[in-house]
Amino acid sequence: MSRAKNIPVEALRNVKIQDLVAEGKCLVRVDNLVIFVSQVAPGDVVDLRVTKAKKSFLEAVPVKFHSYSEQRTTPFCQHFGVCGGCKWQHLTYDAQLHYKQQQVVDQLTRIGKVALPAIPFILASPQRTYYRNKLEYTFSDNGWLTTEQINDDTRQYNREVLGFHTPARFDKIIDVEHCWLQPEPSNEIRLFIRDYAHRHLLAFNNLVRQTGLLRNLIIRTAQSTGELMVILQCYHASEAIEPLLDALYAKFPSITSLNYVLNSKGNETFHDLDVITYRGKPYIEEAMEGLRFRIGPKSFYQTNSEGAHQLYKVAREFADLRGDELVYDLYTGAGTIASFVAHRARKVIGVEYVAQAVADAHVNAEINGITNTEFYAGDMKDILTAEFTARHGRPDVLITDPPRAGMHPDVVARLLELRAPRIVYISCNPATQARDLEMLDAAYKVTRVQPVDMFPHTHHVENVVALELK
Repeated sequence: MSRAKNIPVEALRNVKIQDLVAEGKCLVRVDNLVIFVSQVAPGDVVDLRVTKAKKSFLEAVPVKFHSYSEQRTTPFCQHFGVCGGCKWQHLTYDAQLHYKQQQVVDQLTRIGKVALPAIPFILASPQRTYYRNKLEYTFSDNGWLTTEQINDDTRQYNREVLGFHTPARFDKIIDVEHCWLQPEPSNEIRLFIRDYAHRHLLAFNNLVRQTGLLRNLIIRTAQSTGELMVILQCYHASEAIEPLLDALYAKFPSITSLNYVLNSKGNETFHDLDVITYRGKPYIEEAMEGLRFRIGPKSFYQTNSEGAHQLYKVAREFADLRGDELVYDLYTGAGTIASFVAHRARKVIGVEYVAQAVADAHVNAEINGITNTEFYAGDMKDILTAEFTARHGRPDVLITDPPRAGMHPDVVARLLELRAPRIVYISCNPATQARDLEMLDAAYKVTRVQPVDMFPHTHHVENVVALELK
């Protein structure tokens, strides 16, 4: 903390917060030193306490507010500030959109360093609350207590909880009473399972020792069809599991897919484990423009269903398909985008790393009667070879929707060799997208950009870019 000690305490008083920057933190400069501040909004005037000192910057938190920003609003969730999600609830939605727009422009400009067209304003999410179709909750036998709960002498709080992680703490879970992210019966199901476990003395997860019975709960809701999936993860087999599931199904007969997983691994991923369907179907279905997408326990689907429809419409518009094009859809996942654009293309070739997702893509094409798609599983840089192109043809349009890390440099190099006349690049991380655009600038120019908000009350933003050969 040596650098922090060199700053006079007076310099950290009555500081006006200047801007929102990457990862949702705010920025202020004091004596030519950059300070990143959490729990504030641009325009707030505060006293600061330094929490971390690095060579080139400091991190701080507010200890006193002298005045509040006009961009503030009252958070609607009782867990705001303690829960690790929805960290922008204290900002008006108009302010959130402004800073997401700014984030896209800044990162494409500073990191990408490529010529850009005029960028239209970000598309707002169709829903601002209850917009997610999937949530994951964690059981813990040592739940996090807030300062108010610690100081409350009037009641004893049960430390066996079912909820979300606190920020930057893998081993601390807060007990969630009401979450505004997923529509009912999500909250009702979570509370029923938690209370049932309390009454029947079922052992909750110990995240440090990795012991107990109840480990993780996943709820998936398909708003377009009303179908509902529940996945309960347990550490080991137990005679207590089936009575719990029976009680849950009796209380919520609207559950269309009730599943459980036995997982004794060191992490909660279960892609390599068997999922046991206890009641109903082993999947739910989501609908979009007359298409139906089958979603199993291991399937990927955009977590904001209505926002995904909006995002895909932008991508389809940017692809500018006329009906005779060969389309490559990279990082196709369960083939959602491929199926969405297939009726406007001659053929769509989807490539995806996860084999289970490719199996889902084949199923989705089949149940929708789509016959002009093909899907291949494997590492993108290994599959997208000259031999692959020779066998399938050079794409007229290439759509790519990589994970947050962006595309591997070998994949970008292959795109430069392919020289598809048009590329549509969908990204959930404009910083890595900008890095890839800088490399693609050797052969492509950016012709259109459209930011899309998929995650209200967070700093996350999606961005779609259209590129054409120079």
